[in-house]
Amino acid sequence: MKYIDTHCHLDGEEFKDDREAVVQRAREAGCTGIFLPAIDAASCQTVLDTCAQYPDFCYPMLGLHPEEVRSDWREQLSIINYQLSISECVAIGEIGLDYYWSREFEKEQLLAFEEQVRWSVEKQLPLMIHCRKAQNEMVSILKRYAKELPGGVFHCFTGNEQEALQLLEFDRFVLGIGGVSTFKKSHLPEVLPTCVPLNRLVLETDAPYMAPVPLRGQRNEPSYIVHVIGKLAEAYGVSEQEICRQTNENVKKVFGIQI
Repeated sequence: MKYIDTHCHLDGEEFKDDREAVVQRAREAGCTGIFLPAIDAASCQTVLDTCAQYPDFCYPMLGLHPEEVRSDWREQLSIINYQLSISECVAIGEIGLDYYWSREFEKEQLLAFEEQVRWSVEKQLPLMIHCRKAQNEMVSILKRYAKELPGGVFHCFTGNEQEALQLLEFDRFVLGIGGVSTFKKSHLPEVLPTCVPLNRLVLETDAPYMAPVPLRGQRNEPSYIVHVIGKLAEAYGVSEQEICRQTNENVKKVFGIQI
């Protein structure tokens, strides 16, 4: 069983003491690649440094996370755009909109998100998009560029059928599915098979966050994605190997790389 973790903060402080062991466990579990998203200018360097330690296994994505958007967002974007120009990255991310905690920087988030969406068009790099409590605003911006965007991932999808169908209208995008799908109160095992074909899904952990059942509450890591694979196989009525095969193919299609 071979799989790809398309979203993992492996560069984070949570992994500083045992990063090598985490990578080894991931390899042993069948992971063939991990995509690392930056969240701000400073983390661009830690993402790049971590990926340099694990060539042909860890792949960088650079962007400004909506929760990191402050009054200095233009300066942050300037640094990140420069890093993108001199680095080989698989995507622009993690970017998006997040009004879950606060709307203090609502306008700045919208401007920063749209600027990075334009980068995707200019550089023809896919997007890794984070969205909470802002799907309508996000969709409104993406529609302006839909014909030109190369594609991307709607990271950490946890929504209902209506929300899924709205996102799937962007035909070069896929939904990122992680540990939430295994949670007792999650409706994803029922929602996904009814409206999301397997060729529109990719696997992710968002580690160190959102560890799947039966490891919920622990620090998440790429090896734990096997529990997500098992849940999806059960929900779709296919083998775990088929979940891996199709999601790996989806990664190749969206990101343009064979792992």
